Amino acid sequence: MSTRAFPLTPVPVHVSDEVLTDLRNRLERTRYAVDAGNQDWYYGVNGRYLKELVDYWIDDYDWRKAEAEINRYEHYRVEVDGVPVHFMRKPGVGPDPKPMLISHGWPWTFWFASKIIDPLADPGAHGGDPAEAFDVIVPSLPGFGWSTPLPDHPDMNFWKIADVFHQLMTEVLGYEKYAATGSDMGSLVTAQLGHKYADSLYGIHVGSPIPLNMFNGERAWDLTGGKTIPESVPDDIRAGILSVHKRFVAHVAVHSLDSSTLGHALSDSPAGMLAWILERWTNWSDNDGDVENVFTKDEILTHAMIYWVTDSISTSMRLYANANRYPWTPSHDLTPPVQAPTGITLVGYENPPGVTTENRVQDFLNSPRAPWFNHVNVTAHPRGGHFVYWEIPDGWIDDVRRTFRGRTR
Repeated sequence: MSTRAFPLTPVPVHVSDEVLTDLRNRLERTRYAVDAGNQDWYYGVNGRYLKELVDYWIDDYDWRKAEAEINRYEHYRVEVDGVPVHFMRKPGVGPDPKPMLISHGWPWTFWFASKIIDPLADPGAHGGDPAEAFDVIVPSLPGFGWSTPLPDHPDMNFWKIADVFHQLMTEVLGYEKYAATGSDMGSLVTAQLGHKYADSLYGIHVGSPIPLNMFNGERAWDLTGGKTIPESVPDDIRAGILSVHKRFVAHVAVHSLDSSTLGHALSDSPAGMLAWILERWTNWSDNDGDVENVFTKDEILTHAMIYWVTDSISTSMRLYANANRYPWTPSHDLTPPVQAPTGITLVGYENPPGVTTENRVQDFLNSPRAPWFNHVNVTAHPRGGHFVYWEIPDGWIDDVRRTFRGRTR
């Protein structure tokens, strides 16, 4: 185990009884929308299932139990250059644990890392090699969870978060070098670290190899780029493209163009907030048609609670608008832009239309995304959806270990 003294004092997570009472009162007064003809979720979240979840939230869900589980780990809150940062930590158990930063996405929370933090920190207790232990740091992205409020930093976005996290790791926590991983919006944070701070990293590992300039330009809110599907595209490929659009286009557009408009509503109604993020958990995960194959009711509600009790839904969504309003600009002109050695995990549920798991790696290597990264370990898995390290934790852990194995500089 590392003998290095940690420079901060833990502060357990705690939500006041007053906040929980207010939540219960709001849930009990929920006015549900008329939702006729939506048994197939065509129009979004099914009203009957939403009511089932809200009723469970009121009658059966136990936040104090979840809070105690969360507090099995160390929690800290600091300010980094005026930005509030909460993070969860599991000290590494091994002869020389490398520090590892894990960045989550939207609508993720830091608690998504609860399925991977123990094996990464203490591999010897989980069938791994203690020499591959990590000292694991899992922040809430600024604007998410307890990394709030952000009244003095309304411009926060992924590349500014990378600056904050680098300062956290090197100046606040005193690590000379560290590893970084992440997915979704956390992939962008991690890739920016690998771009701007490569010399301070053992490497990076991402679950969404997204170009850093994805949100630049006049139509960043439109994942189609204003392009229609050519008539010559085969019907099965067309159906796949439309399926991807239905999954991902709506939230990018709304968050980029109207995050505060929606935020006012979701910050007032816990049922409404749950519906907005539940749709993503349902349609982005590889769940065989039932979200509870991936998230139990209690897990759904624990993640939702982290958004609700911290009033962070609106600031979390604003990251999209700010990625466009304050465009990414390169810190150097080296090729590839992300110089840090990069591992990449690809999952079956996100295979591009017409691409199979067997040819997914080669498809990525042939794509315009590949030249962005100094990729050293690209792996495709047959199962798994967008919430990669929650859905296939063992696969993610294996990929991460392989990416950083033997990297000492």
